[in-house]
Amino acid sequence: MMKDKLMIAVRLVACALIIFVAAYHRDHRILGHEIKPATHAKVKKIVPDTLRTLSDGTVVINTAPLAKDVVGYAGHVPLEIYLREGRVVRVVALKNAETPDFFDEARQLLVRWNGKTLAEAARMHVDAVSGATFSSHAIIINVQRGLQYATKQAKRPSLWQRIDLSPKTALCLIVVLMGAIIPLFYRHKRYRTLQLILNVAVPGFWCGTFISYAQLTGYIANGINPLTVLVSFIMLTTAFIYPFFGKKNHYCNHICPCGSLQELAGKATRRKIRMSTHLVKCLDMLRRGLWVTLMMLMLIGTGMEWMDYEIFSAFIFQSASWTVIVLGIVFAVLSIWVPRPYCRFVCPTGSLFKMVQSGKQSV
Repeated sequence: MMKDKLMIAVRLVACALIIFVAAYHRDHRILGHEIKPATHAKVKKIVPDTLRTLSDGTVVINTAPLAKDVVGYAGHVPLEIYLREGRVVRVVALKNAETPDFFDEARQLLVRWNGKTLAEAARMHVDAVSGATFSSHAIIINVQRGLQYATKQAKRPSLWQRIDLSPKTALCLIVVLMGAIIPLFYRHKRYRTLQLILNVAVPGFWCGTFISYAQLTGYIANGINPLTVLVSFIMLTTAFIYPFFGKKNHYCNHICPCGSLQELAGKATRRKIRMSTHLVKCLDMLRRGLWVTLMMLMLIGTGMEWMDYEIFSAFIFQSASWTVIVLGIVFAVLSIWVPRPYCRFVCPTGSLFKMVQSGKQSV
């Protein structure tokens, strides 16, 4: 037992190192700290001013120094808030690492504060854009921090202010907690079907919450505050901590929206494609080979774009690319006759989780 736990710990460290290297190559940042490649010439780091005044009297608030703990889907989402005579003139997004398709959906929020006084803007309740939840929340919090700073009330938010208590997030949290806890003590066919439906409907299509390589790399690059991403933190716990207690693949089997959708599709018919043991082994070897290839690309710092094509983002169909949506549909239809084909024979994120497992479950 101790030997198994030690092996899991070693594999967990190896997984972390892979993601750390990927975060370094993609963002040149580890846990929120900038790490630039060494150069022969010394380059002075430019720290943006939080506040500056233009020649026409317009005050510009840069939220980068104010929201270092706030990340979107793949990284920080710094903004500039332009204020004139106590009113918001416009909000401008600065360079960020968000997936362009997702951020283009969230960008529509930037005009919501235009023309509002500081007091009016501070009282506004702005909802996240469906299909770009992470980027939306990052924009909203950046604006709130900027407005607080502008009114000389900038201070560390309280515990409750840092926790997203919206009904949507609360329901998502309940569903994920159900998947994380109930299967440990209770197994029933009808309940499992209900859990699968909830996984697909709430964390999947409604909230667009799941674990992916892009998200993992973003957390390593920018750090993770469990208070602001409770749902994702619980998902990560079931994926990486549960194996220490003998609960292998718990996230994939009981929480992952993608796996749940495939299993539900498989219930549509009892007729399945018969696959020989040899074919299954060959497909599994292809999955391992694909994973090793992608990891090698990450380690040498090239081809990072593949992270944007994991099919999980098909749940956020409003902003997902057509390539991802088509792949998602293909695997959903295929899973009617082949049990969990994406999970078993493709999924790079699932392969990372399998690496953490001990024994025959490993990649």
